[in-house]
Amino acid sequence: MKTIDVLDSFLAYREAGTGGPTVVLLHGNPTSSHIWRNVLPVIAEHARVLAPDLIGMGESGKPTLAYTFHDHARYLDAWFDAVGIDEAVLVGHDWGGALALDRAARLPGTVRGIAVLETFLRPLSWSDYPPPAVELFQALRTPGVGERMAIDDNWFIETALHATNPGISDDDLAVYRAPYADPASRLPLLQWGRSHPVDGEPADVVERVLAYDRWLADSPEVPKLLLTTEPGSLVSPAIVDWARANVPSLEVQSIGPAGHHAPEDQPNAIASAVTGWLDRVGSSAATRR
Repeated sequence: MKTIDVLDSFLAYREAGTGGPTVVLLHGNPTSSHIWRNVLPVIAEHARVLAPDLIGMGESGKPTLAYTFHDHARYLDAWFDAVGIDEAVLVGHDWGGALALDRAARLPGTVRGIAVLETFLRPLSWSDYPPPAVELFQALRTPGVGERMAIDDNWFIETALHATNPGISDDDLAVYRAPYADPASRLPLLQWGRSHPVDGEPADVVERVLAYDRWLADSPEVPKLLLTTEPGSLVSPAIVDWARANVPSLEVQSIGPAGHHAPEDQPNAIASAVTGWLDRVGSSAATRR
């Protein structure tokens, strides 16, 4: 892991490869760049690849913040500037996908291609969630209850990871657990859990998702790849249909059976899909470094 000063803190990141386009891998909640450990080396045979830990997560700094979507985007923008990346192909999972799409919408000249999986493609309603997920995420939004779940009980690490991806090893779970040894360190996990853009709330996140939906619809010049899983969690068949109908220059490719944290289950399929897509889009996904 490398580190670089960013604003009033620092971000840790992995880097490999030297040739081809620059590809940035963005993780989600409650993981870190560790989730890309078996994806990054394969893509690095074709590209320069970087994978940061989001602020407050993984081995990155943990400044005193609210850890809102805006905070994460601000520190991520500063990391791109500090590392010196002018243009990149972005690959994002979960909230990493939302941050990638948000950056593309705000700074369209910096993104030459975008691939996402298990992320928020549009605002949702509670009817988009299976009943058990509705109960869980409504509980996370409930004052006092959410704090007990995510901060006191460390629910995202101790329960959610195993529930969605039972094959995660104890060693890998220990890596994900390490940054959250005390309750104060777990605020980013709670904030992400409360940030799902559902039924118009939270309004600031919904606004950003709507903004990148407009970008998705109006950017046929940018190659896009949607990786789907079976059975799919955040990206259900209905949302895939929505994407096919509303997103130009979109390829959709299944990576097979996987839990929500799909890079844990299908790293080779993800790496193969991304490298194949990069080869197909060719110069339109090339970057200058």
